[in-house]
Amino acid sequence: MNAPTRLDSTPQLEDFPYRLSDNVRFADLDPNQHVNNAVYATYFETGRVTLMKDRAYGLMPEGLAWIMVRLDIHFRAELRWPNRIELGLGVARFGRTSVTFDQVVFSEGKCIASAQAVTVLIDEKTRKPTPLTAEIVKNFQPWIRRGLDVAQPKF
Repeated sequence: MNAPTRLDSTPQLEDFPYRLSDNVRFADLDPNQHVNNAVYATYFETGRVTLMKDRAYGLMPEGLAWIMVRLDIHFRAELRWPNRIELGLGVARFGRTSVTFDQVVFSEGKCIASAQAVTVLIDEKTRKPTPLTAEIVKNFQPWIRRGLDVAQPKF
């Protein structure tokens, strides 16, 4: 069982094994001159998709796809342009057909936003959820969030 995540606990970037850097774009700003709340979904998507679509990791078997079913975002601080961001991702939970990720956006060493994203594995033809395989779960092991005891599915 996963330990519950406290909403007010501040994530640490080093707990997220998958990381990449990106830029805040001028187009990301709203009339308040900070990054618009809707843009964070795109930042989190960038982190997930960059990991999942890299065929070298074996997370997207032929004929299968991942779909987003839930995204919960906690906004922690303002982010302005120009700026660099660090995106972090770690697996938080395995379900029968799903993988839940904890994700973060950091800038200048500060956690700007955190999220939990639930993705479901589907068959591309039928568009129906399909169970995770032992191979997919094995391939996700390097990306488990540090500090979590993630229960492994039984096959």
